[in-house]
Amino acid sequence: MGMKYYRLFDTLNRKDMKKSDLRKILSPRTIAKLSKGESISGETIEKICSFLNCQPENIMEYVPEEPEQVPHQSEK
Repeated sequence: MGMKYYRLFDTLNRKDMKKSDLRKILSPRTIAKLSKGESISGETIEKICSFLNCQPENIMEYVPEEPEQVPHQSEK
């Protein structure tokens, strides 16, 4: 799983803003990465927080990956 950015889009909505407003500070590629849940840099997080006057927890959430389940084999 990793980082999820749905909170960013919720924060934009609460501020009556759209994803396209992020074009003022971010490249189209970075906006696409956010939409796909891909990794972004700490510098980008800082830019977004400054632009929206918010904290990182207002734009992202860490969701740990589920541990891989290894099938249990019976002892013989």
